[in-house]
Amino acid sequence: MRRPLGRGLHGLGLLLTLVFALFPFYWMVSSSFKAQADLLASPPVWLFRPTLDHYAAIWADQKVTTAVVNSLVVASLTTLLAVVLGTPAAYALARFEFRGKADLWFWFISNRMISPIVLALPVYLLARQAGLLDTYLVLVLIYLTFTLPIVVWICTDQFRAIPPDLEQAARLDGARQFDVFWRIYLPLGAPGIAVSAIFSFIFSWNELLYALVLTRRDVQTAPVVATSFMSGYELPWGKIMATGTLIVLPVTIFALLVSRHMIRGLTMGATK
Repeated sequence: MRRPLGRGLHGLGLLLTLVFALFPFYWMVSSSFKAQADLLASPPVWLFRPTLDHYAAIWADQKVTTAVVNSLVVASLTTLLAVVLGTPAAYALARFEFRGKADLWFWFISNRMISPIVLALPVYLLARQAGLLDTYLVLVLIYLTFTLPIVVWICTDQFRAIPPDLEQAARLDGARQFDVFWRIYLPLGAPGIAVSAIFSFIFSWNELLYALVLTRRDVQTAPVVATSFMSGYELPWGKIMATGTLIVLPVTIFALLVSRHMIRGLTMGATK
């Protein structure tokens, strides 16, 4: 009797957690299809006639489409560079012993402890002095400071879980160090690489503070443009929610494409 009751309570708890997690997304997406009168109605309107006016308005606004493209370019370049640079570093940290390894590992991890607001002003001054304001390069470089440690952290743990006997067997067969990394560690470490790539893309795509400080007009990202709709005279919630939905959509599609690897990566080390 206790076991069915326990399973029922467990299922109910999972259902409540799922509803709690998904409700903000439901509210954002549904609000993007509501007319302005329905958005401002009190109590909230649950049944309404959908409208595409807000999406038509933001797609007609070249600033929004340009911002979405800018976000896609910056997030993709950042993710690609973070994986290309982070996986070899993770392999070295997982398989080699060298002087200062512990200090280097701590340096990678400690980068996540620094609050972005502390670095915003120094980064702005350096970017202005170097003439990099409002460029893709400055956003990619600053985003690498918090995405690269994520890749190194996750992939190092993933590579450590790979049996060293595979590497030793490959070396006995005459494989070079790069061949071992390319043909053994990258394929077997695909789950961890996929998870780190997803996190890197999400963090780069959603980042607001640095994009707000370091861009002006040409390279504004989607989160910056979404906040620009708010003014002291009006709050166009429909356009804000429609833009928010467009911001979430690429990340959702990307996560679904690599969901198989993501699940394996998130559960790595949970079973032996």
